[in-house]
Amino acid sequence: MPVDLVGQASIIDGDTLEIHGTRIRLWGIDAPESDQLCRGEDSLQYRCGAKAANELAAFLGGRPVTCKPVTVDRYGRTVASCAVSDADLANWLVRVGSALDWPRYSHGYYAAAQDEARRGERGMWAGSFIEPWRFRNCVRLGGRIASCSDE
Repeated sequence: MPVDLVGQASIIDGDTLEIHGTRIRLWGIDAPESDQLCRGEDSLQYRCGAKAANELAAFLGGRPVTCKPVTVDRYGRTVASCAVSDADLANWLVRVGSALDWPRYSHGYYAAAQDEARRGERGMWAGSFIEPWRFRNCVRLGGRIASCSDE
């Protein structure tokens, strides 16, 4: 595994960023896809994937990010635990309801943060959504994006 990656991060989507040309997938979580729709507490659809990416960019605020590589995924991305000012980015995203703990990989590492977001009805938990891994599977199986929503 390469050494820690440190620097200004560009946000690719809610759980992927790039530092010095290296694409980094945040370990243990899954954020909605860029084109994924969720329903807010008002029942209106919104682009929850785009919202997650925008919230992450705002949280970083141009501060340097430190990523500790864990593995490489099947797409060749570095999978890493990343932090800004000692705040774990994955934990923050799950806690504010912009991403989900992904038990398949995290083995429940972010479950407490997710429970807190769910109880507080934060982010996606204020309305309804399809888990990002289920959404991708639906699209992969030929469903149109509209048919892969929470209808």
